[in-house]
Amino acid sequence: MRHTLADVVEIDLHSEPPRPASDELRARYQEEGAAARKLATRHGFWTAVAVYLLFSITDVLLVPDVAHLTIAARFAIGFVALIVLEMQARLDASANAIDRTAASALVVAYAGWLYPAMMTADVQSISYYMVFGAIFMMSVNLFFSFQFRLSLFASVAILLIFFAAVLSFSPAETSYRLAFGTFNVSCFVFTSYVNWKLNRERYKVFLNAFEARIQQNEASERGKALLRLSNTDSLTGLDNRRAVDQKLRDYWSDWQKRGDSFAAILIDVDFFKRYNDFYGHQEGDRCLVLVANALKESIGPYNASIGRYGGEEFIVLARLRTREEAADLAETIRCGVETLALPHEQRRDGMSIVTVSVGAAFTRSQTGSKLERLIHEADRALYGAKASGRNCTRLFDPNDPQSSDESEHIAALLKIAIDQKLVSLVYQPIRNVASGRVDAVEALMRLKMLDGTAVPPSLFIPIAERTGAILDLGRWAMRTVCQELLVNDHVPVVSVNVSPIQLRSPGFAASVAAILGETGVAGGRLALEITEGLDMEMHSDILRCISDLKTLGIRIWLDDFGTGFAGLSWLRLIDFDTVKIDRSFLHDCDAPRGKAMLKDIIGLVRNRGPKILVEGVETEEQLALMRQFRIDQVQGFHVGRPAPARNFRPAAPAGTRPGRVEPA
Repeated sequence: MRHTLADVVEIDLHSEPPRPASDELRARYQEEGAAARKLATRHGFWTAVAVYLLFSITDVLLVPDVAHLTIAARFAIGFVALIVLEMQARLDASANAIDRTAASALVVAYAGWLYPAMMTADVQSISYYMVFGAIFMMSVNLFFSFQFRLSLFASVAILLIFFAAVLSFSPAETSYRLAFGTFNVSCFVFTSYVNWKLNRERYKVFLNAFEARIQQNEASERGKALLRLSNTDSLTGLDNRRAVDQKLRDYWSDWQKRGDSFAAILIDVDFFKRYNDFYGHQEGDRCLVLVANALKESIGPYNASIGRYGGEEFIVLARLRTREEAADLAETIRCGVETLALPHEQRRDGMSIVTVSVGAAFTRSQTGSKLERLIHEADRALYGAKASGRNCTRLFDPNDPQSSDESEHIAALLKIAIDQKLVSLVYQPIRNVASGRVDAVEALMRLKMLDGTAVPPSLFIPIAERTGAILDLGRWAMRTVCQELLVNDHVPVVSVNVSPIQLRSPGFAASVAAILGETGVAGGRLALEITEGLDMEMHSDILRCISDLKTLGIRIWLDDFGTGFAGLSWLRLIDFDTVKIDRSFLHDCDAPRGKAMLKDIIGLVRNRGPKILVEGVETEEQLALMRQFRIDQVQGFHVGRPAPARNFRPAAPAGTRPGRVEPA
């Protein structure tokens, strides 16, 4: 089991992510602020150099005799410092290196100005002018955003240069040295303290911003995790129905706007309920995960999307150019699951591994403007694949009467068929081979459109089963045969075909009992024909329903014996009153091998005890063969064609033509 929710959304929504250590935070602080510091230092240094050069004016006013020296020193130091700083910037030097250059330049600028300025003969002016040295200390600590250690070193250097100048200034009195020394020391302490506070505040601002980013990232990650969680199937790790619906809308929008055609493919795990019931829910979950993984691998080369659409149903969306590509992808998907060869011993269709049925629909101009129509077409194709025996693929074909728009018209027609009297019954006699009398009749349903056009049963019966209309039609049919033939004893027994959908429907046996009670017909007068086919799953609900029907006295017949895979199992589990052998075996009797096979089937059924009825008797030779095989009953055009209820009258004289359907 490779994909689970933990693989997709691996996050604890309540846990706190680890915070970096102090040293790591300091390093990150330096790293994140490096670019801004470099830019700020460059801009600030250009401003400082400009101010430094403008002070040449005060040199002229206060120390005119050495102004030419101080101004030359200012310009030399300023330009050299700017050139070095800009070269460092061009060479992408670190922020610390640029800061060191700027701090060193300020110290050199102070010394480079102070030394020639003290050569002046105007002792009084220079004694006052020296106070401007404090500006350099304030620049280092307050104007630039140097780190505290660098600012401290630069400030100490400026302070030492000042003290060296003051001590070497011979005219200065002790009070002067004390006053100016105290001023510079105070300036040093004050500006250094402010610089320290500013650095701490900048670091706190960084920490707050960093914490805010962490919390924002946490919230963003939690949001993404919750979004993934809300869009992910918890078992398989695939997209869930919500995410699939959104992708469907995106695919549909692209097709509507740009003509990007795509296919919607529905996949259903065959007989999964039986697998889940037998192997257990844990193995059932494991089966779905393995199937999901196989599907994901199968669609990999197609760059398609996949999601879980329901319990055991998946959906694939793929941008494709042609219907043929859609059919190829559907077959690739089917083969991918079949290749897993997961054991499934509870199937009754000749397979013993897990397989899938696949239905695909491809965008076309006739799809219309509604996305739901495309999914409906894929669902109809899937239904066709399941009806065709499962483990196969079907691509929706608008020209197929079972899947075309005509079927939608018929589905709508079935909803009003009973009220509008568009549905009716005809009855085909079932004759006793030995006596020639009619033992029973089979009710056959007919449907016509509003204009009177007949709809073949092969077309409307599958549609009725797919839409669920068969439930209402089935109840109507049983009530009608009771009222038309059984209430007045026109025939001994009437058989009615029932669908697996009816047998699985809750309360079906109770509804039959209600009809019998309403019409006053004994249960033994009604026979229900169960068709042996692939859709008849032998689970407890159906067996319980059949048991309840037999308790009512209703006869249970097995129809079309020999055409499916489940016949022998049904014979073993259910006490059938009659077994109808499919007409294909009788029609194969022209060949010795076919005749021998029919004889073997008859022997097999006879050993189980029920009456044997052979369908499709169309010639006198076939009827004679049935007498030879000692068959109990026959049905076919030779012994009676389907006819309305009014054609059945009480007992008629012997010698009635077979074409005239009258009970004996």
